[in-house]
Amino acid sequence: MKVLVTGAAGMLGTDVCKVMASRGHLVTASARANGEGEIRPGFLPLDITDTAACREQIRALCPDAILHCAAWTNVDGAERDLEGAYRGNALGAWNVASAAAAVGAIMVYVSTDFVFDGEKGTPYTEFDRVNPLGAYGASKEAGEQLVRQTLPHRHIIARTSWLFGIHGKNFVTTIQRLAQKLPEVPVVSDQVGCPTFTPDLAGKLADLLEAPLLPGTYHISNAGHCSWFAFAQAIVKKSELKTPVVPITGAEYAEKFNSPTRRPAFSPLRPLALEMRGMNDLRPWEDALDRYLVTLADNPSR
Repeated sequence: MKVLVTGAAGMLGTDVCKVMASRGHLVTASARANGEGEIRPGFLPLDITDTAACREQIRALCPDAILHCAAWTNVDGAERDLEGAYRGNALGAWNVASAAAAVGAIMVYVSTDFVFDGEKGTPYTEFDRVNPLGAYGASKEAGEQLVRQTLPHRHIIARTSWLFGIHGKNFVTTIQRLAQKLPEVPVVSDQVGCPTFTPDLAGKLADLLEAPLLPGTYHISNAGHCSWFAFAQAIVKKSELKTPVVPITGAEYAEKFNSPTRRPAFSPLRPLALEMRGMNDLRPWEDALDRYLVTLADNPSR
C-alpha cells in the first residue's frame, strides 16, 4: 500500500511512519516547513492549510491511504487563537479529505478525547454524543465532521488521548525533569483519562488500514485509565525517583499556570468499535509505560 503520513515529524507521525514501513508499505513522510521555509531532508513539504497546494501534491503522489497526524495541538493556544486552531484542525482536515476523495484514498484522521465534556461518569464509546468544552476540542470535532462529510465511505476517525512516545515532548519526560529539579511535583488529581503509547496507537492504525474497511469512528488508547496525578506517581516510582507528587485541582492548575482551557474531568475512551470487531488487544497503560521507560533508557539523547 502506498501511504502518505502528514505531520510525520511529530511524535505520533514518526511512529506511524516506522510501523507502516516495517509492514512493507511504501511510506511518504510529509511535514510543514519551519518559519524559515526549511524542511527536514527526506520529508515532502506539505502545508495542509493551503487548499490548492494540498490538492496538487496529493494528486501527484496518488496514495492509497493518508494517515493524517498533522494538527494544532496547543490546547491553551487554541483558546487564544480560535482561527488558527480551526485553520489547522478543521480546514487542514477538510483539505486533506477533499484531496483524498479526488484520488480515491482512504483517510485516517486522528482526533481526541477533548470532543467530550467529561460529564458522563463512565468511559465514552464511539456512540456517545460529543460536546467539546473549548476551542481545541471544538476544532477537532469540526475536523471529524468535515472528514465524514467529504469521505463518507473511505474514512477512519481515530480518537485517542494523553499521548507519550520517544519522538517528542510529553508528560512522562516532563514529570521526570520536574522530579529531578523540584522538591515536590504538583499534578492535577481531578482529571481522568487514558494514557496512550504512540507505537501502540500507530500499530492499531495500521491494523485498521490492513483489515477489511469498516469506515467510521474508533477509540484507540491503552487499556485502563487514571488521573494525571496517578500517572505521575507511576512515572516517578518506575523511574526510581524519590520526589513526592502532590495532588492539586484542575482549578488550581489553571490559576497557577494561567490556563484559559476548560478540560474534561473524566474522559476515558472505551474502544467499543474495536471490541465488536475483535481487535481490542492494546496492553494496559502501565505496561506501555514500562516499555517506554526501557526505550527511553536505551536512547538517552531523547
